[in-house]
Amino acid sequence: MIDEIRYQIDSHQRVMESVKGELAPKIAAVADLLVDALGKGKKLLVMGNGGSAADAQHFAAEIVGRFKMERRGLPAVALTTDSSILTAIGNDYGFEQIFRRQIEALACEGDVVVGISTSGTSRNVHGALLLARELGCRTIGLLGKDGGTIREIVDVDITVSCDDTPRVQEGHITIIHIICDLVERGLFGKNG
Repeated sequence: MIDEIRYQIDSHQRVMESVKGELAPKIAAVADLLVDALGKGKKLLVMGNGGSAADAQHFAAEIVGRFKMERRGLPAVALTTDSSILTAIGNDYGFEQIFRRQIEALACEGDVVVGISTSGTSRNVHGALLLARELGCRTIGLLGKDGGTIREIVDVDITVSCDDTPRVQEGHITIIHIICDLVERGLFGKNG
């Protein structure tokens, strides 16, 4: 059992080295993109399925509430949170439309839309990101494995190149936290 624990921690550390190394420039680019958009009064829309839905909610909560600084709230919406919308769209249009329909209703030109997918192939996220691009939104994929089909359609992909979903999710939440910190500093200064 001790060997398994050590193996999992080693796997986690390899992912963190990737985040620190090759992914750092993309993380900085996403933070800059968000600082620009939020500074202009645009909003962040975030989506994902399963654990990625929870990460989308976490991301939006840090932006609306606060991450580390006392500051005004910023506009962010997790498209994963309204059970009435999700079940109505799922029932009336199908599960693949649950995010696309919300993008149609809520997204405006200049907004930033983030799709989180540990596989990079979530069809409902893919379809919503395509529509977001058509509407003039900036699109970001927070992805896993090889980035899948979503990697090819977003403005910026941050792909945690790992096949182990829990490690990808650990990478994603670290990336989200770094982005939130950089956004706060970019909009409100070092001390808020």
